[in-house]
Amino acid sequence: MAVRYDGRGSRAVCTTLLALPLLLSACGEPSGPDPYALMEGENIYKAECASCHGAKLEGQPDWRTRRADGKLPAPPHDASGHTWHHPMAQLFAITKQGMVPPNAPEGYVSDMPGFAGKLTDRQIENVLLWIESTWPAEIKARRAEMLQRR
Repeated sequence: MAVRYDGRGSRAVCTTLLALPLLLSACGEPSGPDPYALMEGENIYKAECASCHGAKLEGQPDWRTRRADGKLPAPPHDASGHTWHHPMAQLFAITKQGMVPPNAPEGYVSDMPGFAGKLTDRQIENVLLWIESTWPAEIKARRAEMLQRR
């Protein structure tokens, strides 16, 4: 089963994937995120994000240390990073608009582009949904608790 992201937002879906809704309905209501959304999110991540944030969401080495050009390396999106500390609305805004105000301080310089002209809102949501789906249950619970206090 695979969904291929071709950079233009279209999908090529194999026959097995087309049967997935029938299989899910035979087992009752599906729980958790939409498998189509997760597959699309993963494929877009691989095509658009992995070159900086890592194929395994590990980020760039020494991501907390500024480089000679003053920019911070790309952070990890796995449990070792701080992505899970932020609400989805903030992560969405950063992904869509880039690291510019109000997502970053005035004058902040970053290699993080905005994807507003390249990805739809739904595609951005699916990438974030996929990233979130990779976090261990403990991190998801800590995140939910932390975000409730805000």
